[in-house]
Amino acid sequence: MDRQLNARGGAPRRHRVGRRVAWTGVLIGVVVAHLVATRELAERMTEFNAAQAMPKRIEVAYVRTIEPEAPPVVSAPVAPRPKPAPRAPRALRPPRPAAVASAAEAASAADAAPTVVAEAPAPPPPASAPAPVAAASQAEPERTAAESTLAAASEAPAPVAAATVASGVPGAPPFEWPASTRLSYVLTGNYRGEVNGTAQVEWIRVDDRYQVNLDLVIGPEFSPIITRRMTSEGNIAASGLVPARYDEDTQVVMRDRRRMSVVFEPDAVVLANGQRRERLEGVQDTASQFIQMTYVFSTHPERLRVGGSVAFPLALPRTMDSYVYEVIDAQTLQTPFGPLASFHLKPRPRPTRRPNELTVELWIAPELRYLPVRIRIEQDAATFIDLMISGKPEMAAPAAVPTSEPKGKPP
Repeated sequence: MDRQLNARGGAPRRHRVGRRVAWTGVLIGVVVAHLVATRELAERMTEFNAAQAMPKRIEVAYVRTIEPEAPPVVSAPVAPRPKPAPRAPRALRPPRPAAVASAAEAASAADAAPTVVAEAPAPPPPASAPAPVAAASQAEPERTAAESTLAAASEAPAPVAAATVASGVPGAPPFEWPASTRLSYVLTGNYRGEVNGTAQVEWIRVDDRYQVNLDLVIGPEFSPIITRRMTSEGNIAASGLVPARYDEDTQVVMRDRRRMSVVFEPDAVVLANGQRRERLEGVQDTASQFIQMTYVFSTHPERLRVGGSVAFPLALPRTMDSYVYEVIDAQTLQTPFGPLASFHLKPRPRPTRRPNELTVELWIAPELRYLPVRIRIEQDAATFIDLMISGKPEMAAPAAVPTSEPKGKPP
């Protein structure tokens, strides 16, 4: 009887042990699957955060300032010629029989051959006339340098200037992209009340690559209300800047950080809203447009006069369209380092302007290598910021090497 009871009671005990082992195996499997899924999710989040991160800023040491001076005369760069395709080898021809000529024929051929005579070198071309700025300064010493620059550029006839640039100035060196340069501004404006702050525009060059940074800080630096960084990266070509990527990062107090990117593919532009547009020749972005204008006016100064204009396609985060900036006025700006001649550029009104779309006005200074010395970004009459240069531009050494390289190359 005891053996039977023990035998009957032993079976449930073995079943309970088996169930525990099975549940333990299931639990271990669930934990392992959870760990694997968590690891994959973490890796994906890391890749996502890396893709969303702003491009690493290239740090450069600035060693000197740029002094105002008459703009140098340069010739427009020439695009490199493509290498010719290799020619197909010619078929071998059978050798021709040697011609037998009489002595009389040889003599007549010798008499008919042209005689090479050393010609005297051509006289050197006459010295070019002095620059308009210098002539204006000598003729009217009471004018300031800024007034002379404005008068010379405004009074010069456009056809002559265009012909000079198109044909190339004799002896003028080709345009060279400047070393890394930084401009600092004081910021004023109105955004639900009066605002103040600082801003910087930074041009950085590493061989044939570039990076343009535009930083805005509204409010005190230790506790800003709004900060925005705009970065353009790409390559340098004979036609100017060729953007590969534009990134924008905005942080407003008590709000989530906002990130937007525009990617420039060989045949298309992918906007921040995911739309794909055809990539047009010479397209620029929000940050690169300022440096592209500097390049255009340096190589074609006849365009920077009242009534002139410069046009190029512009890819903004949410739209892409052709923009035309017109030179509407010549002004002398009062800066911390003295009066400075400048030309006021304003975008031509467009019928397709979007609601709350920003417009950018520029003041370009020929005496500071055609850099923008004033920038006004406006949404409407009551919402705008105005950037005014606060000191002389800073420049790195010509052979300066960045202290840190950007993370990866632009796509």
